[in-house]
Amino acid sequence: LHRVSYFFLLNTTPIAPTMQNEVGENVDLYVPRKCSWTNRLLTSNDHGSVQINVGNVDPVTGLFTGESTPYAICGYVRNKSEADEALTALVKANDAKAAAGAQ
Repeated sequence: LHRVSYFFLLNTTPIAPTMQNEVGENVDLYVPRKCSWTNRLLTSNDHGSVQINVGNVDPVTGLFTGESTPYAICGYVRNKSEADEALTALVKANDAKAAAGAQ
């Protein structure tokens, strides 16, 4: 019994596991995030990184629109105590871009 199962194990070709969608295209299992301020990759061992969702506000009424913009800040920026400055600058840049696009 052991010889037969061993024979089948030797004659099978190993198949590498691939992640494919319905079309047959290869897709990645994991897409890492990047820091919005420094463009560093947020690796799995960066336990100091955060993602903050800032709500979008209608400029006319001043009410929350139900949508939000995510910002990822890496642990390095937070460790240097620059996360508040980075988040403020990112939100201001996004507001200026949205205001320019609305006009």
